[in-house]
Amino acid sequence: MSPFENKGLILGIMAGTAGLSLVLVWYRKIRKPGAAVRIHAFQDIGNTINSVGLQNEAPNEQGAVMVLHGRQLQILEKLNGLLLSVDELKREVEFLKEAIPKLEELVRNELQGKGDVQRVSPSHRAARRRKAETASGTRETTSSEEAESEGGYLTAHTDSEGDSEEEKRCMKSPDAIVKSEEDEDLLNFLQQVDNLHKGSEEDKKEGFRLLLEKDEKYENRVDFLWRLARAYGDLFEMTTDAEEKRKYVTDGKLKAEKAVQLDAGSAESHQWFAIMCGYMSQFESVQNKIRNGYLFKEHLDKAIELKPQDPLLYYLNGRWCYSVAQLSWIEKKVAAALFGTPPTSTVEEALQNFLKAEEMHPGYSKCNYVYLAKCYKDLGQKNNALKYCDSALSILSVTNEDKEAQKDLEALLLTLKL
Repeated sequence: MSPFENKGLILGIMAGTAGLSLVLVWYRKIRKPGAAVRIHAFQDIGNTINSVGLQNEAPNEQGAVMVLHGRQLQILEKLNGLLLSVDELKREVEFLKEAIPKLEELVRNELQGKGDVQRVSPSHRAARRRKAETASGTRETTSSEEAESEGGYLTAHTDSEGDSEEEKRCMKSPDAIVKSEEDEDLLNFLQQVDNLHKGSEEDKKEGFRLLLEKDEKYENRVDFLWRLARAYGDLFEMTTDAEEKRKYVTDGKLKAEKAVQLDAGSAESHQWFAIMCGYMSQFESVQNKIRNGYLFKEHLDKAIELKPQDPLLYYLNGRWCYSVAQLSWIEKKVAAALFGTPPTSTVEEALQNFLKAEEMHPGYSKCNYVYLAKCYKDLGQKNNALKYCDSALSILSVTNEDKEAQKDLEALLLTLKL
Protein backbone atom coordinates (compact mmCIF):
# COMPACT_ATOMS: atom_id res chain seq x y z
CA MET A 1 0.00 0.00 0.00
CA SER A 2 1.50 3.37 -1.12
CA PRO A 3 1.68 6.44 1.19
CA PHE A 4 -0.98 8.16 -0.95
CA GLU A 5 -3.37 5.24 -0.44
CA ASN A 6 -2.65 5.31 3.32
CA LYS A 7 -3.49 9.03 3.56
CA GLY A 8 -6.64 8.56 1.48
CA LEU A 9 -7.85 5.81 3.78
CA ILE A 10 -7.25 7.95 6.90
CA LEU A 11 -9.04 10.97 5.42
CA GLY A 12 -11.96 8.78 4.35
CA ILE A 13 -12.41 7.42 7.86
CA MET A 14 -12.12 10.92 9.34
CA ALA A 15 -14.77 12.19 6.94
CA GLY A 16 -17.04 9.25 7.80
CA THR A 17 -16.75 9.79 11.54
CA ALA A 18 -17.32 13.53 11.09
CA GLY A 19 -20.47 12.72 9.12
CA LEU A 20 -21.75 10.51 11.91
CA SER A 21 -21.21 13.40 14.34
CA LEU A 22 -23.26 15.76 12.16
CA VAL A 23 -26.11 13.26 11.94
CA LEU A 24 -26.18 12.89 15.72
CA VAL A 25 -26.25 16.67 16.23
CA TRP A 26 -28.99 17.09 13.65
CA TYR A 27 -31.08 14.47 15.41
CA ARG A 28 -30.68 16.20 18.77
CA LYS A 29 -31.55 19.58 17.19
CA ILE A 30 -34.84 18.20 15.92
CA ARG A 31 -35.60 16.66 19.31
CA LYS A 32 -34.77 19.98 21.06
CA PRO A 33 -35.58 22.87 18.70
CA GLY A 34 -34.21 25.46 21.19
CA ALA A 35 -30.67 24.11 20.87
CA ALA A 36 -28.27 25.76 18.47
CA VAL A 37 -25.21 24.11 16.97
CA ARG A 38 -22.28 25.98 15.56
CA ILE A 39 -21.04 24.11 12.52
CA HIS A 40 -17.59 25.78 12.46
CA ALA A 41 -16.64 23.72 15.52
CA PHE A 42 -16.65 20.58 13.28
CA GLN A 43 -14.78 22.38 10.49
CA ASP A 44 -11.82 22.82 12.88
CA ILE A 45 -11.64 19.09 13.77
CA GLY A 46 -8.72 18.37 11.45
CA ASN A 47 -6.59 21.27 12.69
CA THR A 48 -7.10 21.53 16.47
CA ILE A 49 -8.64 18.44 18.08
CA ASN A 50 -8.92 20.01 21.54
CA SER A 51 -11.07 22.91 20.20
CA VAL A 52 -13.94 20.66 19.07
CA GLY A 53 -17.09 21.60 20.99
CA LEU A 54 -20.69 22.57 20.62
CA GLN A 55 -21.52 26.02 22.02
CA ASN A 56 -24.92 26.61 23.57
CA GLU A 57 -25.52 22.82 23.79
CA ALA A 58 -26.71 21.08 26.86
CA PRO A 59 -24.00 19.36 28.91
CA ASN A 60 -25.16 15.87 27.92
CA GLU A 61 -24.86 16.68 24.19
CA GLN A 62 -21.32 17.98 24.60
CA GLY A 63 -20.38 14.83 26.51
CA ALA A 64 -21.78 12.62 23.76
CA VAL A 65 -19.72 14.44 21.15
CA MET A 66 -16.53 14.10 23.21
CA VAL A 67 -17.14 10.38 23.66
CA LEU A 68 -17.59 10.03 19.92
CA HIS A 69 -14.44 12.03 19.32
CA GLY A 70 -12.50 9.81 21.72
CA ARG A 71 -13.60 6.76 19.75
CA GLN A 72 -12.40 8.42 16.57
CA LEU A 73 -8.97 8.89 18.11
CA GLN A 74 -8.88 5.22 19.15
CA ILE A 75 -9.82 4.16 15.64
CA LEU A 76 -7.13 6.39 14.14
CA GLU A 77 -4.49 5.04 16.53
CA LYS A 78 -5.34 1.43 15.70
CA LEU A 79 -5.44 2.27 12.01
CA ASN A 80 -2.03 3.91 12.24
CA GLY A 81 -0.65 0.82 13.96
CA LEU A 82 -2.20 -1.36 11.25
CA LEU A 83 -0.61 0.69 8.48
CA LEU A 84 2.78 0.52 10.19
CA SER A 85 2.41 -3.26 10.44
CA VAL A 86 1.51 -3.49 6.73
CA ASP A 87 4.56 -1.43 5.76
CA GLU A 88 6.78 -3.56 7.97
CA LEU A 89 5.32 -6.70 6.43
CA LYS A 90 6.16 -5.40 2.96
CA ARG A 91 9.73 -4.70 4.04
CA GLU A 92 10.03 -8.16 5.54
CA VAL A 93 8.78 -9.76 2.32
CA GLU A 94 11.39 -7.81 0.33
CA PHE A 95 14.06 -8.88 2.83
CA LEU A 96 13.06 -12.52 2.46
CA LYS A 97 13.15 -12.24 -1.33
CA GLU A 98 16.75 -11.09 -1.07
CA ALA A 99 17.68 -13.65 1.58
CA ILE A 100 16.22 -16.78 -0.06
CA PRO A 101 18.87 -17.04 -2.86
CA LYS A 102 21.58 -16.96 -0.18
CA LEU A 103 19.88 -19.57 2.00
CA GLU A 104 21.65 -22.52 0.38
CA GLU A 105 25.09 -21.01 0.95
CA LEU A 106 24.17 -20.12 4.54
CA VAL A 107 23.06 -23.69 5.27
CA ARG A 108 26.19 -25.12 3.66
CA ASN A 109 28.48 -22.83 5.66
CA GLU A 110 26.70 -23.68 8.89
CA LEU A 111 26.94 -27.41 8.20
CA GLN A 112 30.67 -27.04 7.58
CA GLY A 113 31.14 -25.32 10.93
CA LYS A 114 32.00 -21.93 9.45
CA GLY A 115 29.29 -20.09 11.32
CA ASP A 116 30.45 -20.42 14.91
CA VAL A 117 29.43 -16.87 15.75
CA GLN A 118 25.91 -16.22 16.90
CA ARG A 119 23.42 -15.14 14.27
CA VAL A 120 19.93 -13.70 14.29
CA SER A 121 17.46 -15.02 11.74
CA PRO A 122 15.87 -12.56 9.28
CA SER A 123 12.46 -12.91 10.94
CA HIS A 124 13.97 -12.14 14.35
CA ARG A 125 15.68 -9.00 13.05
CA ALA A 126 12.46 -7.85 11.38
CA ALA A 127 10.48 -8.47 14.56
CA ARG A 128 12.79 -6.30 16.64
CA ARG A 129 12.68 -3.59 14.00
CA ARG A 130 8.88 -3.70 13.93
CA LYS A 131 8.75 -3.59 17.71
CA ALA A 132 10.81 -0.39 17.83
CA GLU A 133 8.74 1.34 15.14
CA THR A 134 5.28 0.54 16.50
CA ALA A 135 5.94 0.75 20.23
CA SER A 136 4.15 4.12 20.57
CA GLY A 137 0.91 2.98 18.86
CA THR A 138 0.63 -0.68 19.77
CA ARG A 139 1.96 -1.07 23.31
CA GLU A 140 -1.17 -2.96 24.35
CA THR A 141 -0.50 -5.83 21.92
CA THR A 142 2.67 -7.87 21.42
CA SER A 143 3.08 -10.02 18.33
CA SER A 144 4.33 -13.58 18.51
CA GLU A 145 7.29 -12.56 16.36
CA GLU A 146 8.31 -9.90 18.91
CA ALA A 147 8.12 -12.44 21.66
CA GLU A 148 10.23 -14.81 19.60
CA SER A 149 12.88 -12.14 19.06
CA GLU A 150 13.65 -12.04 22.78
CA GLY A 151 15.59 -15.27 22.43
CA GLY A 152 16.13 -15.61 18.69
CA TYR A 153 19.88 -16.32 18.63
CA LEU A 154 21.08 -19.38 16.76
CA THR A 155 24.50 -20.87 16.09
CA ALA A 156 25.75 -23.09 13.31
CA HIS A 157 26.83 -25.66 15.89
CA THR A 158 23.36 -26.09 17.40
CA ASP A 159 21.70 -26.14 13.98
CA SER A 160 23.85 -28.96 12.70
CA GLU A 161 24.47 -30.82 15.94
CA GLY A 162 23.50 -34.45 15.67
CA ASP A 163 23.13 -34.44 11.87
CA SER A 164 24.54 -37.54 10.21
CA GLU A 165 26.69 -37.35 7.09
CA GLU A 166 23.78 -38.71 5.05
CA GLU A 167 21.47 -36.01 6.38
CA LYS A 168 24.00 -33.31 5.49
CA ARG A 169 24.27 -34.73 1.99
CA CYS A 170 20.49 -34.68 1.58
CA MET A 171 20.38 -31.03 2.63
CA LYS A 172 22.56 -30.05 -0.36
CA SER A 173 20.87 -28.94 -3.54
CA PRO A 174 20.56 -31.52 -6.37
CA ASP A 175 22.85 -29.46 -8.61
CA ALA A 176 25.54 -29.34 -5.92
CA ILE A 177 25.32 -33.12 -5.41
CA VAL A 178 25.55 -33.81 -9.15
CA LYS A 179 28.52 -31.47 -9.55
CA SER A 180 30.31 -33.01 -6.58
CA GLU A 181 29.81 -36.52 -7.94
CA GLU A 182 30.97 -35.43 -11.39
CA ASP A 183 34.12 -33.86 -9.94
CA GLU A 184 34.85 -37.02 -7.96
CA ASP A 185 34.38 -39.17 -11.07
CA LEU A 186 36.69 -36.90 -13.06
CA LEU A 187 39.34 -36.95 -10.32
CA ASN A 188 39.35 -40.76 -10.21
CA PHE A 189 39.50 -40.92 -13.99
CA LEU A 190 42.44 -38.52 -14.21
CA GLN A 191 44.36 -40.49 -11.58
CA GLN A 192 43.85 -43.60 -13.69
CA VAL A 193 45.10 -41.78 -16.80
CA ASP A 194 48.16 -40.43 -14.95
CA ASN A 195 49.11 -43.93 -13.86
CA LEU A 196 48.81 -45.20 -17.43
CA HIS A 197 50.96 -42.32 -18.66
CA LYS A 198 53.78 -43.49 -16.38
CA GLY A 199 53.60 -47.04 -17.75
CA SER A 200 54.62 -48.82 -20.92
CA GLU A 201 53.74 -47.80 -24.46
CA GLU A 202 50.68 -50.03 -24.33
CA ASP A 203 49.59 -48.32 -21.13
CA LYS A 204 49.96 -44.92 -22.79
CA LYS A 205 47.90 -46.04 -25.76
CA GLU A 206 45.21 -47.27 -23.38
CA GLY A 207 45.24 -43.94 -21.56
CA PHE A 208 44.88 -42.14 -24.89
CA ARG A 209 41.91 -44.34 -25.83
CA LEU A 210 40.17 -43.66 -22.52
CA LEU A 211 40.70 -39.92 -22.87
CA LEU A 212 39.18 -39.90 -26.35
CA GLU A 213 36.09 -41.70 -25.01
CA LYS A 214 35.55 -38.94 -22.45
CA ASP A 215 36.42 -36.05 -24.76
CA GLU A 216 32.83 -34.97 -25.36
CA LYS A 217 31.90 -35.21 -21.68
CA TYR A 218 34.86 -33.23 -20.34
CA GLU A 219 35.62 -31.02 -23.35
CA ASN A 220 35.57 -27.86 -21.21
CA ARG A 221 37.56 -29.15 -18.25
CA VAL A 222 41.11 -27.81 -18.21
CA ASP A 223 42.67 -30.71 -16.27
CA PHE A 224 41.22 -33.10 -18.82
CA LEU A 225 42.27 -31.09 -21.88
CA TRP A 226 45.96 -30.74 -21.05
CA ARG A 227 46.16 -34.45 -20.26
CA LEU A 228 44.61 -35.24 -23.63
CA ALA A 229 47.22 -32.96 -25.24
CA ARG A 230 49.89 -34.86 -23.30
CA ALA A 231 48.50 -38.15 -24.60
CA TYR A 232 48.69 -36.83 -28.17
CA GLY A 233 52.33 -36.06 -27.39
CA ASP A 234 52.86 -39.64 -26.22
CA LEU A 235 51.44 -40.98 -29.48
CA PHE A 236 53.56 -38.48 -31.42
CA GLU A 237 56.68 -39.86 -29.74
CA MET A 238 55.72 -43.50 -30.24
CA THR A 239 54.82 -43.48 -33.91
CA THR A 240 57.32 -43.31 -36.75
CA ASP A 241 54.86 -42.47 -39.52
CA ALA A 242 55.19 -38.82 -40.57
CA GLU A 243 51.50 -38.34 -41.38
CA GLU A 244 50.41 -39.82 -38.07
CA LYS A 245 52.87 -37.58 -36.26
CA ARG A 246 51.47 -34.52 -38.02
CA LYS A 247 47.88 -35.50 -37.13
CA TYR A 248 48.71 -36.16 -33.47
CA VAL A 249 50.55 -32.87 -33.01
CA THR A 250 47.87 -30.87 -34.85
CA ASP A 251 45.06 -32.25 -32.69
CA GLY A 252 47.14 -32.04 -29.53
CA LYS A 253 47.98 -28.40 -30.15
CA LEU A 254 44.28 -27.54 -30.49
CA LYS A 255 43.45 -29.23 -27.18
CA ALA A 256 46.31 -27.49 -25.35
CA GLU A 257 45.38 -24.14 -26.86
CA LYS A 258 41.78 -24.54 -25.66
CA ALA A 259 43.02 -25.40 -22.17
CA VAL A 260 45.10 -22.19 -22.09
CA GLN A 261 42.10 -20.16 -23.23
CA LEU A 262 39.92 -21.66 -20.49
CA ASP A 263 42.49 -21.12 -17.73
CA ALA A 264 45.51 -18.90 -18.29
CA GLY A 265 46.70 -19.81 -14.80
CA SER A 266 47.26 -23.50 -15.59
CA ALA A 267 51.00 -24.22 -15.80
CA GLU A 268 50.45 -27.61 -17.42
CA SER A 269 48.27 -26.09 -20.15
CA HIS A 270 51.03 -23.61 -21.07
CA GLN A 271 53.63 -26.38 -20.87
CA TRP A 272 51.88 -28.73 -23.26
CA PHE A 273 50.91 -25.97 -25.66
CA ALA A 274 54.60 -25.02 -25.81
CA ILE A 275 55.59 -28.64 -26.40
CA MET A 276 53.04 -28.99 -29.20
CA CYS A 277 54.44 -25.84 -30.84
CA GLY A 278 57.91 -27.40 -30.65
CA TYR A 279 56.70 -30.63 -32.24
CA MET A 280 54.83 -28.73 -34.93
CA SER A 281 57.99 -26.92 -36.03
CA GLN A 282 59.26 -30.20 -37.48
CA PHE A 283 56.62 -30.04 -40.22
CA GLU A 284 56.54 -26.30 -40.92
CA SER A 285 58.23 -23.92 -43.29
CA VAL A 286 60.99 -21.67 -41.99
CA GLN A 287 58.45 -18.86 -41.46
CA ASN A 288 56.03 -20.99 -39.44
CA LYS A 289 58.87 -22.72 -37.66
CA ILE A 290 60.09 -19.37 -36.32
CA ARG A 291 56.52 -18.32 -35.40
CA ASN A 292 56.06 -21.54 -33.43
CA GLY A 293 59.42 -20.89 -31.80
CA TYR A 294 58.14 -17.59 -30.46
CA LEU A 295 54.96 -19.25 -29.17
CA PHE A 296 57.02 -22.02 -27.61
CA LYS A 297 59.16 -19.54 -25.66
CA GLU A 298 56.22 -17.36 -24.60
CA HIS A 299 54.21 -20.21 -23.09
CA LEU A 300 57.24 -21.98 -21.67
CA ASP A 301 58.20 -18.83 -19.75
CA LYS A 302 54.65 -18.62 -18.41
CA ALA A 303 54.76 -22.25 -17.31
CA ILE A 304 58.08 -21.66 -15.49
CA GLU A 305 56.58 -18.64 -13.77
CA LEU A 306 53.62 -20.72 -12.57
CA LYS A 307 55.59 -23.90 -11.77
CA PRO A 308 59.24 -23.01 -11.11
CA GLN A 309 60.18 -26.34 -9.47
CA ASP A 310 59.66 -28.59 -12.51
CA PRO A 311 62.98 -29.79 -14.04
CA LEU A 312 61.25 -30.64 -17.33
CA LEU A 313 60.57 -26.95 -17.95
CA TYR A 314 64.26 -26.04 -17.57
CA TYR A 315 65.24 -28.90 -19.88
CA LEU A 316 62.79 -27.59 -22.49
CA ASN A 317 64.07 -24.04 -22.03
CA GLY A 318 67.61 -25.32 -22.53
CA ARG A 319 66.51 -27.00 -25.76
CA TRP A 320 65.02 -23.71 -26.99
CA CYS A 321 68.15 -21.75 -26.12
CA TYR A 322 70.36 -24.33 -27.83
CA SER A 323 68.20 -24.37 -30.97
CA VAL A 324 68.18 -20.57 -31.22
CA ALA A 325 71.95 -20.51 -30.76
CA GLN A 326 72.23 -22.93 -33.71
CA LEU A 327 69.94 -20.93 -36.06
CA SER A 328 71.33 -20.50 -39.54
CA TRP A 329 71.98 -17.11 -41.10
CA ILE A 330 68.93 -17.39 -43.37
CA GLU A 331 66.67 -18.35 -40.45
CA LYS A 332 67.82 -15.31 -38.48
CA LYS A 333 67.13 -13.06 -41.49
CA VAL A 334 63.63 -14.48 -41.91
CA ALA A 335 62.93 -13.98 -38.20
CA ALA A 336 64.11 -10.38 -38.41
CA ALA A 337 61.89 -9.74 -41.44
CA LEU A 338 58.80 -11.26 -39.79
CA PHE A 339 59.14 -10.08 -36.21
CA GLY A 340 61.48 -7.09 -36.34
CA THR A 341 64.11 -8.72 -34.14
CA PRO A 342 65.07 -12.40 -34.28
CA PRO A 343 65.12 -14.56 -31.14
CA THR A 344 68.50 -14.55 -29.46
CA SER A 345 70.21 -16.93 -27.09
CA THR A 346 73.57 -18.57 -26.47
CA VAL A 347 75.02 -21.97 -25.73
CA GLU A 348 75.94 -20.67 -22.26
CA GLU A 349 72.26 -19.93 -21.53
CA ALA A 350 71.30 -23.38 -22.75
CA LEU A 351 73.97 -24.94 -20.50
CA GLN A 352 72.64 -23.12 -17.42
CA ASN A 353 69.15 -24.47 -18.01
CA PHE A 354 70.36 -28.06 -18.46
CA LEU A 355 72.45 -27.77 -15.30
CA LYS A 356 69.40 -26.39 -13.45
CA ALA A 357 67.35 -29.43 -14.45
CA GLU A 358 70.16 -31.77 -13.30
CA GLU A 359 70.49 -29.87 -10.01
CA MET A 360 66.77 -30.12 -9.30
CA HIS A 361 66.59 -33.79 -10.29
CA PRO A 362 69.95 -35.62 -10.56
CA GLY A 363 69.90 -38.19 -13.34
CA TYR A 364 66.78 -36.50 -14.72
CA SER A 365 67.02 -37.95 -18.22
CA LYS A 366 69.32 -39.41 -20.84
CA CYS A 367 68.48 -36.51 -23.16
CA ASN A 368 69.51 -33.91 -20.60
CA TYR A 369 72.92 -35.55 -20.22
CA VAL A 370 73.40 -35.63 -24.00
CA TYR A 371 72.64 -31.92 -24.31
CA LEU A 372 74.96 -31.12 -21.42
CA ALA A 373 77.70 -32.94 -23.34
CA LYS A 374 76.83 -31.03 -26.53
CA CYS A 375 77.04 -27.68 -24.75
CA TYR A 376 80.41 -28.44 -23.18
CA LYS A 377 81.73 -29.66 -26.56
CA ASP A 378 80.62 -26.43 -28.27
CA LEU A 379 82.30 -24.43 -25.48
CA GLY A 380 85.53 -26.37 -25.95
CA GLN A 381 85.38 -28.20 -22.61
CA LYS A 382 86.11 -31.71 -23.81
CA ASN A 383 86.57 -33.34 -20.39
CA ASN A 384 83.20 -32.14 -19.13
CA ALA A 385 81.62 -33.25 -22.39
CA LEU A 386 83.03 -36.79 -21.96
CA LYS A 387 81.90 -36.81 -18.33
CA TYR A 388 78.28 -36.27 -19.30
CA CYS A 389 78.56 -38.69 -22.19
CA ASP A 390 79.46 -41.39 -19.67
CA SER A 391 76.47 -40.34 -17.52
CA ALA A 392 74.19 -40.66 -20.55
CA LEU A 393 75.56 -44.12 -21.36
CA SER A 394 74.60 -45.29 -17.85
CA ILE A 395 70.90 -44.73 -18.54
CA LEU A 396 68.97 -47.31 -20.54
CA SER A 397 67.09 -46.21 -23.65
CA VAL A 398 63.38 -46.70 -22.98
CA THR A 399 61.41 -44.19 -25.02
CA ASN A 400 61.85 -43.24 -28.67
CA GLU A 401 63.30 -39.95 -27.46
CA ASP A 402 65.90 -41.92 -25.50
CA LYS A 403 66.73 -43.91 -28.61
CA GLU A 404 67.19 -40.74 -30.63
CA ALA A 405 69.38 -39.37 -27.83
CA GLN A 406 71.47 -42.56 -27.99
CA LYS A 407 72.14 -41.97 -31.69
CA ASP A 408 73.22 -38.39 -30.98
CA LEU A 409 75.40 -39.66 -28.14
CA GLU A 410 77.22 -42.18 -30.33
CA ALA A 411 77.90 -39.52 -32.97
CA LEU A 412 79.08 -37.11 -30.28
CA LEU A 413 81.50 -39.67 -28.83
CA LEU A 414 83.07 -40.20 -32.24
CA THR A 415 83.86 -36.49 -32.58
CA LEU A 416 85.16 -36.21 -29.01
CA LYS A 417 87.55 -39.15 -29.36
CA LEU A 418 89.12 -37.97 -32.56
